[in-house]
Amino acid sequence: MGAFKFKFTGGTQPISVEDWQKRAIRKLPDLALSYFEGGADDLTTMRENMSSFRAWRLRQRVLTGVSNPDMTATVANTQVSMPVALAPVGAMGLGHYTGDCAAARAAESCGTRMVLSTASSYNLEEVGEATQENHFFQLYPIGGRERIAKLLERARAAGFTALFVTVDVMTIGNREGERRWNFVLPWTVTPSRALHLLPHWKWIYRTLKHKRIASSHYLEMAKEVAQEEQDAAGGLGKGIADAVVSKETMAKLMMGELNWDDIAFIRDNWKGPLYIKGILDPDDAEQAVDRIGADGVVVSNHGGRQLDRSLASIDALSPIVERIGDRAEVYLDGGVRRGTDVITALCLGARGVFIGRPFLYGLISEGESGVRSVLEIFREEIKRDLILMGCPSIAVLDRSWLIRADQP
Repeated sequence: MGAFKFKFTGGTQPISVEDWQKRAIRKLPDLALSYFEGGADDLTTMRENMSSFRAWRLRQRVLTGVSNPDMTATVANTQVSMPVALAPVGAMGLGHYTGDCAAARAAESCGTRMVLSTASSYNLEEVGEATQENHFFQLYPIGGRERIAKLLERARAAGFTALFVTVDVMTIGNREGERRWNFVLPWTVTPSRALHLLPHWKWIYRTLKHKRIASSHYLEMAKEVAQEEQDAAGGLGKGIADAVVSKETMAKLMMGELNWDDIAFIRDNWKGPLYIKGILDPDDAEQAVDRIGADGVVVSNHGGRQLDRSLASIDALSPIVERIGDRAEVYLDGGVRRGTDVITALCLGARGVFIGRPFLYGLISEGESGVRSVLEIFREEIKRDLILMGCPSIAVLDRSWLIRADQP
């Protein structure tokens, strides 16, 4: 007999999002975790994003002969293999240097898509060149209309086919975990930080080597603003491109004065599908569709990172679907960790869901292959759950497949 060979792999392959979360937490220092895992104030909304799904139970039918349910869906005018896509996440390169390009490739290899963030670590052109399929772009409407128009033109030229406009960041939420670490991008390594980062030397080496920490488009605009201010003040125009942009300059790009007229300008300058992300109130959803002509909305509270004690996304979903669901697409973002969460959202009227932290756990742990694994976990769970429910297709899911947990 041949010699028995044992290979230590550091544990079994993760089989759930929670498994991937545990693995990712071990990979990152607290400084980075404060950004990816943190939320606003007391984290009430962030936690209720997940716990509120438990208010619902799934109806189970038996002897239906269902063995291969249809999970195909259409998201932003693009057919996908399942109703799950990747939400926009800023500064992904802080988690893994392959960042946005790896996540987008993983998404398309699984038959779905990613929404690239304005605050991405790789820019529009880089992600466009790294992928084979069309993807979507998320816009923070910052920096003034001229800069917005230029960014939209870049998105079109790079092959992005749908636009998601985020409207819930009038100012940055009170993310105390980030504040304790004085978390800003790009960040520098101080002596105290160096001691903290030392146990994660592999992460810090790769992060500094590849220099994919900062938010590319956001910093481009901030540096333009800084340069313009310097020129107006009669400055000598020294090396702004390589400078660390001040908090004051970054703050000038925030969208506290943004209004519906600005969104109308974006609608006029984007001819493809357009969605408003960060909607929790039916009145705002109606404004987005009837006044702006948006193709739909994403019900989202920014992962609990903005206004704490705002509604959990799943709790805000039904009233919005009731108001605009007959004439616009409604998607959900926030708290999705299981296939049963996806199914619950679809039953309540969502066309599909976007996941953020779950795919990040895979990216942080194993790069592109980790993201693929997370997406395949969702696919397997949704298929298994539909079979157990006796449901032949996601197309027939509606409120009749749900039972309130407190219903007698």
